[in-house]
Amino acid sequence: MNNLSLQTNHSEPAQDTAPADLNDEFFDAQKLDPSDRGTSFEALYFRQLQRVILRIHNTDDIDQIMLETSSEICRLLNADRLTIYVINDDQTSIISKVKTGLNASRDLRLPITTQSIAGYVALSQMMVNIADVYDVNALHAIHADLHFLREVDKRSGYRTKQMLVAPMLYNGSLYGVLQVINNRSGQPFCSLDEEAVKELCITLAIALRQRMAENNKDEAISFTKPAPYDLLVSDGLLSGAALNEAQSQARIGNVPIEPWLITKHQIQPAQLGASLAKFFNVVYEPYNAGRIRSEMLHGVLKRDFLESQGWIPLEETTEGLVIMCLDPEAVRAARVVPQVYPRHNKFAYRVTTQQEFEQTLLQLFGSIGSGHSIDQMLANMDSPLDGDSGDDPLLLQSAAADNELVKFVNKVIVDAYNQRVSDIHIEPMPGRQKTGIRFRIDGALQPYIEVPAQFRQAMVTRLKIMCDLDISEKRKPQDGKIKFKKYGPLDIELRVATIPSTGGMEDVVMRILSQGEPVSIDKLGLTERNRALLQATIARPHGLFYVCGPTGSGKTTTLHSILKFLNTSDTKIWTAEDPVEITQKGLRQVQINKKAGIDFAMVMRSFLRADPDIIMVGESRDQETVSMGIEASLTGHRVFSTLHTNSAPESIVRLLDMGMDPYNFSDALLGILAQRLAKKLCSCKEATYPNEEEIAAFIQEYAEELRHTESWKNAYAKQAEKLLAKWKQLYGDEEGRLKIFKPVGCDICNKTGYKGRIGLHELMVADEELKKQIQERARVSTLFKTALSHGMRTLKMDGMEKVLMGLTDLRVVRSVCAK
Repeated sequence: MNNLSLQTNHSEPAQDTAPADLNDEFFDAQKLDPSDRGTSFEALYFRQLQRVILRIHNTDDIDQIMLETSSEICRLLNADRLTIYVINDDQTSIISKVKTGLNASRDLRLPITTQSIAGYVALSQMMVNIADVYDVNALHAIHADLHFLREVDKRSGYRTKQMLVAPMLYNGSLYGVLQVINNRSGQPFCSLDEEAVKELCITLAIALRQRMAENNKDEAISFTKPAPYDLLVSDGLLSGAALNEAQSQARIGNVPIEPWLITKHQIQPAQLGASLAKFFNVVYEPYNAGRIRSEMLHGVLKRDFLESQGWIPLEETTEGLVIMCLDPEAVRAARVVPQVYPRHNKFAYRVTTQQEFEQTLLQLFGSIGSGHSIDQMLANMDSPLDGDSGDDPLLLQSAAADNELVKFVNKVIVDAYNQRVSDIHIEPMPGRQKTGIRFRIDGALQPYIEVPAQFRQAMVTRLKIMCDLDISEKRKPQDGKIKFKKYGPLDIELRVATIPSTGGMEDVVMRILSQGEPVSIDKLGLTERNRALLQATIARPHGLFYVCGPTGSGKTTTLHSILKFLNTSDTKIWTAEDPVEITQKGLRQVQINKKAGIDFAMVMRSFLRADPDIIMVGESRDQETVSMGIEASLTGHRVFSTLHTNSAPESIVRLLDMGMDPYNFSDALLGILAQRLAKKLCSCKEATYPNEEEIAAFIQEYAEELRHTESWKNAYAKQAEKLLAKWKQLYGDEEGRLKIFKPVGCDICNKTGYKGRIGLHELMVADEELKKQIQERARVSTLFKTALSHGMRTLKMDGMEKVLMGLTDLRVVRSVCAK
């Protein structure tokens, strides 16, 4: 039987002139039970096999014969389906070229590994005959890691059961795999089927080898040549026919194929990137919205140069300088990157899609008409002032109006806005030292660029002109606002402060005021207890509620979230703000203007005559404003305001020290919410499991917040076991273990480990006992003790619970909640 293929190869043509009823006779016998077929069935079987093999040998077009004989092979083996795989030219995978049944047009690429049955057969070069591919024990008996890809059945709804798979070998070389699926009798494939499949595999291997010889090349068959988007086909995201059509349409329209695949076939950029990464054998680099421009890295390059070259430098890593490319092979071959960056010894080339390349180029270099980089702008600017000549206001004004300087200042502001900056710090140094510009992002300052000394006065003057300040006054601090819409492409407002510094310099700090919709109260980062208690407190019909904390701690955001919660069609809400940062429909908002004599106290008096239900005062700065807030709350209104104090109990003492009547104040007070903003861990965070000693130290530090009396601390320490059990129930994993996450760093967070900020809260509600203590002018420690006994959690306690929730880490909590 092993010589059958050689015999048929030299057989006389008469063998193909079998009686016309041979097929019918064979298929009739095939339907019988194996025990009833008789001895003649084997002869009929092999005669039918010879017919199929002879047809393969006598046909020159292997592509055609594989397609035409596939149905005959199925009938011979009484199989429901079959798949013929051909090995790829890199010898690492097999590709389906004939696939009968559902989804036959979808080519499938399988790696030569144990991840699939066909891949295992190609790897081991051994036949397997499996009665049921869903039988895990049967698969593991063949190989411990062997799996059946059930996903294909799930997509098609077809149930694969029996499978006979054999390698297509000739002279020790693998040319492909023949996979026969489901015996229609419901029984496993028999020994006759195994012998037939062996002979068919030899015949198909010879045919494939001859095809390669005819091409006079020792390379893969034309249809197995790898292409950039092969993985889309092998993963079933796209059929081979659809890919060929897309390539054809792209050539006809002289357009890139990627937009066609994305729009016409809904292929995602990440799927395109994975296919390109497989083709080029490099890592895929997606677009990262959090990527920040580096002037040291990007300042030496022009946008049009990178666009024409098809590469962008991203960052320096341990692997080397990361280069995002459209075609890594072409970029390597051109050797332009090492010439541009001669100081770098290593380069890590990454592939990306055309769409993500353009997004990154726009992110780092702006649009084509948006001007040059910061460094190029500085190079194009003429030195406006030299030496001490900058003291003349006329010269300063002229220099500040220079077109290139105007573009430079605008770009600094636009870049800051695009990088989610809260504050821009301009820090001139005396003499010939450079002026530093730093951005505050997520609460931390990061260097942006250094500006030569000759531009510092003109730059500060330009900013003063934009916010209508006195350019001749350099000895006194000044405050102003920039409505950037008048000068640039963004509709934003900046609060500007100029401060005289050593050496006759002027520092400038600009805060970018957020514009937009209020945040929902559910997204403030409140714990479940604090959120429920806050909603119940602010829903009372009248009273006084404060949000306290330092500058930049999110007080205004919290107040507007509260107003959004209370904002209904039957409620009149007046606000007095400086400035108006957040707007929402239904609020009547007033902008404070000190120059025009409109301050908080004046607006508060007006509000009381304007039939309000709710009043929000941006800041309670003086006795008059606080007094009118108390008066308004006692006359049936809800009043909300902010204070610059450290904690909720301390706010009470501060207000009493301002001269408030303790009886009226205690009657009016609803509650006080103290808050801080802490850096939030990025999604790249890594979980650690603290040991018993670390947990004990954590609990002890948590209990230290209750240190106002020794008895309280001792009483709380006795409940450590109860507290630990509660934490494990709330924050533990499935096994009840506590996790504490630590920062790692990735591209999304710019290697810092943190992305965004989370609120820490201390909510004190004025109950009867607290009101009584306010009337008695109790000390801060007494107020703290009472509030804690009634369920209040301090800022640090709230932060430590959010450490257990995986939102931040203990180092950050300690830094913002230090006593």
